[in-house]
Amino acid sequence: MKKTAIKSRKLHKLIGLTLVLPMVGWTLTGLVFFIKPGYQGAYEQLSVKKYPLGQSLTITPQENWQEIKLVQTVLGQHLLVKANNKSEHLDPVSMLVKPEPTTLEFTTLLNDAFASNKVRYGEIVSTNGLSAHTSTGVDVALNWKSLRLSQTGQDTQLINLLYQIHYLQWTPFKALNQVLGIVGLVLLISLTFLGVRIYIKPRS
Repeated sequence: MKKTAIKSRKLHKLIGLTLVLPMVGWTLTGLVFFIKPGYQGAYEQLSVKKYPLGQSLTITPQENWQEIKLVQTVLGQHLLVKANNKSEHLDPVSMLVKPEPTTLEFTTLLNDAFASNKVRYGEIVSTNGLSAHTSTGVDVALNWKSLRLSQTGQDTQLINLLYQIHYLQWTPFKALNQVLGIVGLVLLISLTFLGVRIYIKPRS
């Protein structure tokens, strides 16, 4: 009985020491996830600014069109279509695929979208195709086919890093991270079981 209790205590202590770092990580990151500081800006849904349609157009849908949307932006009118589960960006007049914007058109579209939150996005510092980097350290990308914007700042990267720490995604290898997660849960359950066993045994 005593030997078993001693072994349980030693094992409990060993597992406890092993879990010190993960437990600190879980506690601190869990606190951040509960309070959610900076989440609003980090995961803000940046959208292309839309305007009322300047003129009415008669559009005849094709048979394979599943969705259709006509929008007006600072660059003019856009016909957004989903055909065969794929997004298409058409010119509503010619009905041909609308070419990607030039650098000037791209920056004009972004600056129009940034106007609603200049504090976060600042000014465009550089562009690369349909991606841009701003003076506030935010990277913005445009999906031209769906006319949607996505943004990632340093705060977004930090919060994503905290999620990786919390879920034991400590390596660049997905399979190894899954093993670490499972091992962590097993050790946590074992720690709980041993703690209950140590508490009950002397009273048996």
